[in-house]
Amino acid sequence: MNAKDNPLQQARRPAGWMSLEGALKQDREQVVENHKTYLNASLAMMMGLLNFDKQFTKAQGIQVWDSQGNLYLDFLGAYGALNLGHNHPKVLAALDRVREQPNLLQASLGTIAGALAKNLALFTPGNLRRSFFGNSGAEAVEGALKLARAATGRQGLVYCHGSFHGKTLGALSVTGREKYQKVFAPLIPDCSPVPFGSLEALEAVLREKTHAAFIVEPIQGEGGIILPPEGYLSGARQICSRHGTLLIFDEIQTGLGRTGKMFACQHDGITPDIMCLAKSLGGGIMPIGAYITTDEVWKKAYGSMEKALLHTTTFGGNTWAAAAAIAALEAIYEENLPEQARESGDYLLAGLHKLKEKYPLVKDVRGRGLMVGIEFNQPGGLAVKATFGLASKLSEEYLGSLVAGELLNKYRIITAYTLNNPNVIRLEPPLGVSREQLDTLLEALEKIFSSHKGFIGMAASGAKTMLKSLIKK
Repeated sequence: MNAKDNPLQQARRPAGWMSLEGALKQDREQVVENHKTYLNASLAMMMGLLNFDKQFTKAQGIQVWDSQGNLYLDFLGAYGALNLGHNHPKVLAALDRVREQPNLLQASLGTIAGALAKNLALFTPGNLRRSFFGNSGAEAVEGALKLARAATGRQGLVYCHGSFHGKTLGALSVTGREKYQKVFAPLIPDCSPVPFGSLEALEAVLREKTHAAFIVEPIQGEGGIILPPEGYLSGARQICSRHGTLLIFDEIQTGLGRTGKMFACQHDGITPDIMCLAKSLGGGIMPIGAYITTDEVWKKAYGSMEKALLHTTTFGGNTWAAAAAIAALEAIYEENLPEQARESGDYLLAGLHKLKEKYPLVKDVRGRGLMVGIEFNQPGGLAVKATFGLASKLSEEYLGSLVAGELLNKYRIITAYTLNNPNVIRLEPPLGVSREQLDTLLEALEKIFSSHKGFIGMAASGAKTMLKSLIKK
């Protein structure tokens, strides 16, 4: 009898099976090998080039410890998902409080999900009222795009060059970088890009009155921390209203205090028709995404029993995720995190501007609150040849990764570059970051820029780290 046909054999764990306890006891080499063998081998190799494949075993707030006991400061913040920091005790306590409740029970109305939806209606600006819960930012965007089409009866969608809204097919169709789109073409039809910041271009497209929605980030995150021109968002609001196009704000990265206000759109005093949230909504612990819209828009799209099941999800609004979100929102209020982000952001930006004045390597410094980007100048053609092979390509196209590598390996500060502009490193620490920790970052950057005053020094240093990694591995 074949072993697979024997029910007793089927009940046994396969040879090499790893229990949770076994997984926790793995060393760094075992973790890397699992990723190279069973996950994304190319990504594992890329991460390893600059020692971004370290094994982290403990985290609290902004602090993270590796398997060797070394302490790091997390200035990446999971791309804005850690506004509250790692393992916030209030969020963990909320999960403990609901541990005996049913987490998934579709033949019911979720107790905690309903309370979270009410809180979001009170929490968000304007007359935003009705929420839909999913599991990620991309899923929130997918739902928002579908809602706009259902509510307006139109097909067209407008988005910005340099934008990033996710990598599922619908979200990718309104993400403004061809690198991520072209392999998956054709994407969904009737999606039109416009330059970020150009009201003239937006007006020219929307006057056709065939577009369901314009989706925009109040600050472009993956585009390189790009702030909109003065009056752009309020102008977009007026244009959308004039042409019957719904305005979607993607506040997945900018929301929940990150920019110094609860939501970035509040800097301009405007409210979208639909707002997308995720990342820090789950308190940095549970995955949850949401869109929230007006009663009017919701009813046009799904306001009957015939339409009530047109857009659903299995895990959306589950008890644990909703409880974590309620606790996260409470912590944001109690700790006054938007104000902390504003004050700390002003201090950080002032320090970075001083570095920009001293070091030509720094092309620009920009941001709002604790959503900050540092862009680096690119060299002339010959400088890149100072390095070699893959290191040369990374040096030319991903200078931000070299700076991030120096910060990680020499100063134990975690950062990363932005996806749509790899020459920008992002700084998005937990909003409770201390002044002392900000000074630690600024001092590290000062040392890096002063010891690598030009591109060649930075590229050569990065090449050495890559070569050591390749030899070791």
